[in-house]
Amino acid sequence: AEIVINIPPLRERVGDAALLAHAFVRRFAGEQNRSAMSLSEEAVRAVESHPWPGNIRELENRVRRATIMADGSQISSTDLGLTESAPDDADCPLDLRVIRDHADRKAIVAALGRVNGNMVRASELLGVSRPTLYDLMHRLGLK
Repeated sequence: AEIVINIPPLRERVGDAALLAHAFVRRFAGEQNRSAMSLSEEAVRAVESHPWPGNIRELENRVRRATIMADGSQISSTDLGLTESAPDDADCPLDLRVIRDHADRKAIVAALGRVNGNMVRASELLGVSRPTLYDLMHRLGLK
């Protein structure tokens, strides 16, 4: 018996790229004895907006290279070889509830990615109370 597990590409998993990038920075900075390294806000935005045609391996390799090559303690989008780009909304649905849910999900995951999973800081960034953030996450099926 075999089990088939379908994992969507990174570009379809909103917010995962930022969370993975933070994890890779911690890992590679530790390996390089540069544990104080972090991603700048513009680097996180660039990671979130990049389509990642090379999937997680591309993200991992860019973060590894940036961790080694970065001059300071913060990794910039330039260090990653990325620039921010505007998302393409051509295929966006017109159902208002779907649009709101998608926007809420994207904002929550992006906020959590920017603050490295800290719920208090994410709720502050989003301008909602912590209980409201938990309620939204539950309604949207986020953990």
